[in-house]
Amino acid sequence: MKTSKIIAAAALSMLAAVGAQAETYEGVHPLVSANDRAQVSAQAARIGNPYAEAISSRVAPVLNASTDRSTVRNEAYAAARAANPYAEGYGQGVVALQNSRVDRAAIRAEARDAARGVNQLAL
Repeated sequence: MKTSKIIAAAALSMLAAVGAQAETYEGVHPLVSANDRAQVSAQAARIGNPYAEAISSRVAPVLNASTDRSTVRNEAYAAARAANPYAEGYGQGVVALQNSRVDRAAIRAEARDAARGVNQLAL
């Protein structure tokens, strides 16, 4: 019994070895370039090292603006002092005060008395 199991295991391992095929290594692909080494070196020297420190700290070119500095500054001041267009109720205008028949002094005195607990506000 032991022999038949060993033979069966050996047969299965042989089948597995025959069925398993590994990929073949073809090596590194050759470089295909129309430029020779001197041309590539010249191109690399012109571009510079993009990984060098402070590569992005080069001086930026001067931009030509269509308006002068004082106009832009005045527009910025006006925008900073303008109302917030994203606030609630923007564009609704100022609420107009309606003429009231009640005296302001009387309302203030009534509010002070209510704050002191003398009497309750009439609501």
